[in-house]
Amino acid sequence: MTAGSHKTALSAVHASDETDGVVVLTLNHPPANALSNSLVSDLTAKLETLANGPHAPALVLTGAGERFFCAGGDMKEAVDFDADSMAERMKSFHALLCALENYPRPLVCAVNGWCVGGGIEMALFADVAYASTTARFVFPEIKHGMLPAVKGIAQVREILGDRAARRLLLGGEPIDAFAAKAMGIVDQVVKQDDLLATALADARKAAAKPPAVFAALKRALHSGTASWPVEEQLRVTVADARTVFIDPAARDAREGFNG
Repeated sequence: MTAGSHKTALSAVHASDETDGVVVLTLNHPPANALSNSLVSDLTAKLETLANGPHAPALVLTGAGERFFCAGGDMKEAVDFDADSMAERMKSFHALLCALENYPRPLVCAVNGWCVGGGIEMALFADVAYASTTARFVFPEIKHGMLPAVKGIAQVREILGDRAARRLLLGGEPIDAFAAKAMGIVDQVVKQDDLLATALADARKAAAKPPAVFAALKRALHSGTASWPVEEQLRVTVADARTVFIDPAARDAREGFNG
């Protein structure tokens, strides 16, 4: 199934046609690309469909417009929620974070504006993240009577460290793109006009790498693998070595290196 076949007129997430092995997923839920139930389910479905296809593409995840990458949870939608409805929302968002974490191919995030709450959590599950010079980052949940997902909180602490995680999550104050880079939320800050082109170039370069090798490395980089029993680490090492050794693209890369 091609990326273009995922497009629907009412979709909260637009998928571009695949070009040079890359698909652009754009959050498009005006006015601020907030995480509504439909956006969360749509993005999760697209990620899982692309991941399970015969040739999963590299992805660039960005937001429509220049003011917001993602405004976090859709507060207007949540006004009428009861506790059970919010619990279901959090289950769905947890599934989205799992889909991002488990995506086997390159995942590049282009943060084009405000990146709030769940938006930061999504960016931290990307392999590479870029931000425009006008991007801003904030976890406002502590001021709004809400909570981030525990999986997202764990990722914040894993990548940024305990002190930075406490500053962001317990303080609830915004930081600019350059502070976000210094903290480790994003890898590079670029001009707004150059943002998407930079992210696409990175994704195309990564897409050219052997898929089997890339997928195996991403699995091994999951934070939980460090606590696996030694026997499980060995089992996965041997299984992945077999897969990579017989993979045609990986074989071509080895032969090119040795040639």
